[in-house]
Amino acid sequence: MTQFSPLYEGKAKIIYATSDPDILLAEFKDDATAFNAQKRGSIQNKGVMNCAIASHLFQYLAAQGIPNHFIAQVAPNKMHMRRVEIIPLEVVVRNRAAGSLCRQTGLPLGLELNPPLVEFYLKNDDLGDPLLTGDRLRLLQIATDEEVAKIREMALAVNTHLSRFFAECGITLVDFKLEFGRSRSGEILLADEISPDSCRLWNQDESDPEKRILDKDRFRQDLGAIEDAYALVMQRVLAHSVR
Repeated sequence: MTQFSPLYEGKAKIIYATSDPDILLAEFKDDATAFNAQKRGSIQNKGVMNCAIASHLFQYLAAQGIPNHFIAQVAPNKMHMRRVEIIPLEVVVRNRAAGSLCRQTGLPLGLELNPPLVEFYLKNDDLGDPLLTGDRLRLLQIATDEEVAKIREMALAVNTHLSRFFAECGITLVDFKLEFGRSRSGEILLADEISPDSCRLWNQDESDPEKRILDKDRFRQDLGAIEDAYALVMQRVLAHSVR
């Protein structure tokens, strides 16, 4: 399938059109950013690792009945995906308190949240990706009430499946960010990626609060051994069946 000029370059991926108008190509980059791109760097081989992890997880979720945009991994750091209109929302599901939730509420790190917390943020770097209330969601007309309810339902279903998946890999899924899009027919599809860039993942074999971190917090907090953490996640994820 022919690859054309880039349509869009984001912080973690470059998106290309292809000869099929309904199929896009995503190229995963080694670039790393944090704090709304105020901190920048590179993680060796991150593009390859994240593409492999995301491809495996999208296939697993599809087998669990979660519709998503993934078609196929076509190179170590490239995947074909269905073209969707991205809904400008970042949907965060939290199983334990961490990150901004702790900073903004004073909750202790690692506190188990039951039921899981679902949050909606406006996907806009210039505005700092602000947290949205239900009324603000309606005011901005980003999605209909029915679409928001569907997205929330899907996000919680993804959480159920991924929490079990990662637990079977010896990893705790602390929290994660999802994005969704509309297909040409209007179907809501899970999109973007699922990887250590977008998830907080703790190694259940480690009790040390720094050594257990297997995600981009190692980059955010200058903890080192970032590549090793991503590689361990990839190894465990790929060893797990997609069924």
